[in-house]
Amino acid sequence: MASPLNAVITGSTSGIGLGIATGFAAEGWNIMLNGFGDPGEIEGVRAGLEDKYGVKVLYNGADMTKPEEIRNLIAEAETAFGQVDVLVNNAGIQHVSPVEDFPEAKWDAIIAINLTSAFHTTKAVFAGMKKRGFGRVINIASAHGLVASPFKSAYVAAKHGIVGFTKTIALEGAEHGVTCNAICPGYVKTPLVENQIADTAKARGISEESVVKDVMLGEQPTKKFVEVEEIAALAVFLCSESASSITGAAHQIDGGWVAH
Repeated sequence: MASPLNAVITGSTSGIGLGIATGFAAEGWNIMLNGFGDPGEIEGVRAGLEDKYGVKVLYNGADMTKPEEIRNLIAEAETAFGQVDVLVNNAGIQHVSPVEDFPEAKWDAIIAINLTSAFHTTKAVFAGMKKRGFGRVINIASAHGLVASPFKSAYVAAKHGIVGFTKTIALEGAEHGVTCNAICPGYVKTPLVENQIADTAKARGISEESVVKDVMLGEQPTKKFVEVEEIAALAVFLCSESASSITGAAHQIDGGWVAH
């Protein structure tokens, strides 16, 4: 294993992605951030990680719906770091609506960002990983990659797809020192989740308080949100030599949700 590792994390300017970036930086790894947001805030995050952990932290604002921008993201990371050792496909969006009212443009965007972008990023890094005999691909799926909920047709379809994609990439990398795993979080208190509370309340005809208590945490036997630091710790472990035989798996970190 190279030291330090060089990681690209999509959708890493907030939420789970930023938590993973922070966990990686704390290990001394170089990071390529990606995502949308206020430029000043993103620069503050980038510089803050770099200063605190003494690693190289870059940012590329590639749009995950555009394959050419995705390829440029990977190329920039390879030029800056020499190689990409770890890829975390985390970029994601959500929309909550009954299927008969589901906007077609939202369906297309969710499939593109939550699923298809992982194909483009993985395709761009995979040959190099195989050639060097080491690589880690981590796909941030969801408990919704294993079970379904109503009113989330595109998200559930994309997350089930990313779990299947994970298994295929694991098989292709198995003899080359490249692993591919999915992490399947339950509800995590991120901007993505906070933004869907009102939409879910509208779709179900209930209060926002009921959405949190009965819909979100009602599915998690622990009755608490998953912490981003817990997900980051799992991602760090999956990148270690100790995890070299762990591949093609969907790792639940969901407070017992899928155990129902």
